[in-house]
Amino acid sequence: MKLAELGEFGLIDRIKAHVAASPSVLLGIGDDAAALVPTQGFVTLITSDMLLEGVHFDLSFCDPRTLGRKSLSVNLSDVAAMGAHPRHFLLGVALPKDVPLEFMDGFMAGMLEQAERFGATLVGGDTCASKGGLAISVTALGEQRPELVLKRSGAQPGDLVCVTGTVGDAAAGLNQLMRGEREGFLVSRQLDPTPRVEAGIALAEAGCVTAMIDVSDGVLQDLGHICEMSGVGARLELAKLPLSDEYLSECAEDPFALALSGGEDYELLFCIPEGRDAEAMEVCARAGVPVSVIGTVTAGSGIELAAPDGTPYRAPRRGFDHFA
Repeated sequence: MKLAELGEFGLIDRIKAHVAASPSVLLGIGDDAAALVPTQGFVTLITSDMLLEGVHFDLSFCDPRTLGRKSLSVNLSDVAAMGAHPRHFLLGVALPKDVPLEFMDGFMAGMLEQAERFGATLVGGDTCASKGGLAISVTALGEQRPELVLKRSGAQPGDLVCVTGTVGDAAAGLNQLMRGEREGFLVSRQLDPTPRVEAGIALAEAGCVTAMIDVSDGVLQDLGHICEMSGVGARLELAKLPLSDEYLSECAEDPFALALSGGEDYELLFCIPEGRDAEAMEVCARAGVPVSVIGTVTAGSGIELAAPDGTPYRAPRRGFDHFA
């Protein structure tokens, strides 16, 4: 069956039937607006991301279920970067009329699977027909106590620059996909990233982070956002970048270019006062994520890159920019 046969309201009813109830949702899908019950003493954080066919994803690379998971994950990563608990989300989707119903069933199954894993509830959104490709827009809402919300603007000279997990994997996975490969660790990191929600919340509650962001556009670009908002500079020691064995095999010629500028890893990049690295590592280890110290915050501006031999390194590009 095609979506044109089911109709817009039939599709909405079909989605609604699979959404679990939540005590924080007074009114959900079906009314003109959702009515949500805030947690006492918490503030709400809101973030929105769009994913466009041909720009953010290629349907020949992934299955609908995986795309559904990633579509929510990129928003949950922003919530995690603020140290917040995911609570609710809205889905806007523009679909060609000839999309098979099985595609949407798989897409929603993946999205709701990821929502259940991280404690988020779908509360509404919008559907419409597309005369071009598939367009997906998700708005996610999270909660945290106001004094624990993490921003990009608190880094101080002398702070340590840290990152969770490994970097560069997603960009290397995209290169493999473009060569026709469809499986493997790097491919999975591109198509099905894991937002570091537990680590983000744990770091916020530990009170050891001065600034944090998620790695969506690349370490260099995203650290640049922290530096700009905090009025500081930074020095990165490239020998300390956490690189997976699979990444090193794929990028042996220059192991730093994609690690710095590739993006879409959705790891957490954050700054902590000197001497609190062991605490941050322990906090993240309890959340199942390793942490690496990769540099220091400096006075002034700009980011200095030091190669393993101590010489300056010049990155081929800064990172992803939609309009560059």
